[in-house]
Amino acid sequence: MPQGQSSTREIPETGLIPKHIAIIMDGNGRWARKRMLPRVAGHQQGVETVRGVIKACIERNIEFLTLFAFSSENWRRPADEISFLMQLFVGALEQEINKLHENGIRFKVIGDLSKFEPKIIEFIHKGEQLTANNTRLTFTVAANYGGRWDIMQAMRKMMAQSTGELPLSFEEENLTQYLSMNYAPEPDLFIRTGGECRVSNFLLWQLAYTELYFTKKLWPDFDEHELELAIQSYQQRERRFGRTSEQLQVALSAKR
Repeated sequence: MPQGQSSTREIPETGLIPKHIAIIMDGNGRWARKRMLPRVAGHQQGVETVRGVIKACIERNIEFLTLFAFSSENWRRPADEISFLMQLFVGALEQEINKLHENGIRFKVIGDLSKFEPKIIEFIHKGEQLTANNTRLTFTVAANYGGRWDIMQAMRKMMAQSTGELPLSFEEENLTQYLSMNYAPEPDLFIRTGGECRVSNFLLWQLAYTELYFTKKLWPDFDEHELELAIQSYQQRERRFGRTSEQLQVALSAKR
């Protein structure tokens, strides 16, 4: 589906390989606790998992990968853990941006950056500018992000940029262009590790017709094999987008 279009308004083109995968990386703390390590050790190992998943996505010609790194609700965590996460984020930005660029990966961050330190915001902007023209994979990190925040900020932008009298009603297309991920198609496949079965305020608008996959595997243990299992599950789904199975089969036959 082209960027900015909606699966509730048009039936998107789909294939055996998802174009866009979105992941909630859950279970770092539990991974560390099982090994009698501090929670921060789980977050460190989680960064290694990110590297492996990016590589696996490139090998499978997946075009968009979006990871939920830090939600707007995560500020409720202990202060020392938040401080470590911020340091880890800065360190990852310093170490990885050039590598992403060298591998043709476009880097994006979505979320409310206003609560981050200026140093983090500077790194983010530099990374986005450096990699802006890369096309091999668009790698997005959701940081201080919330799905409801995304919809509300899009609404505020839309209202602020409306000229003259506002129309009596808006269509989805009016709002979609102001959402944080207006540069990407809606996710085909959503993955959540760690055993929880909820979307936790992640990409609420964009996940309307996304296939959901939940695994008990903790994020630090999520490897290429686990990603392949998720993709295999996706390939067994009927993506009907409101149609019947019979209608879907007719549409598929017409493409052959």
